[in-house]
Amino acid sequence: MITIKSAREIEKMAASGAVLAGVHKGLRDIIKPGISSWEIERFANRYIAEHGATPSEKGFEGYKYATCVSVNDEVAHAIPRKELILKNGDIVKVDMTVNLDGFESDSCWSYAVGEVSDDVKHLMDVTKKALYLGIDQATVGNRIGDIGHAIQDFVENKNHMGDVRELIGHGIQPTMHEQPNVPHYGEAGHGLRLREGMTITIEPMVNLGTWEISSKMTPDDSWEYYVSADGSLSAQYEHTLVITKDGPKILTSQDPDFDAKYLL
Repeated sequence: MITIKSAREIEKMAASGAVLAGVHKGLRDIIKPGISSWEIERFANRYIAEHGATPSEKGFEGYKYATCVSVNDEVAHAIPRKELILKNGDIVKVDMTVNLDGFESDSCWSYAVGEVSDDVKHLMDVTKKALYLGIDQATVGNRIGDIGHAIQDFVENKNHMGDVRELIGHGIQPTMHEQPNVPHYGEAGHGLRLREGMTITIEPMVNLGTWEISSKMTPDDSWEYYVSADGSLSAQYEHTLVITKDGPKILTSQDPDFDAKYLL
């Protein structure tokens, strides 16, 4: 069921989103060559708790952690690991969901580790731009397909990269995964019509090579995660947003100057 949020609910979701954005801002100083991906998990847990919130991913379908930390060709849902030491040139994606007073927010960000290649910089730039092109289509009266078409056209036709199909955005609140599904591919003018008060995530995942992905299991067979099928590098950016009569408004912004036109 798709729920239309009240002004109060949106305000509460924005407060949750501010906590989540704070984690991502803090990670800019944490992520560097020589740390383990477990240090990302530890920082996120501490920051979320200090701000009176809880990590929604912990305990979801048996997941044990506050964050998903996916490195290089890992597309999504990889676990934080003490033995995984980040090195110069890596790209790391940190995805997490925060609950504050019963209100959810969801965001993923890609981080360059030390000095990265031109390919990594270009991949990150394209993926972030794709996110905002999708957000620009999230207006009252547009359709879900308008979001996906804008992302797919930019990623595949204009930049010849792989636009992941299997993992998609979604509605959010009262739980972290609600209807509607929000694919990052599709046909303009098709799909569910967007209405004022809907809250969704847009979260394109882009591979340098093929759009196809493969699943892998952790060594103890306790968790499934995804890698690019051809071993190419992957990036992801995600925001939680609300559809308003004044356009899409981002609830997980890390940069008020950059996102000025998207703020409540």
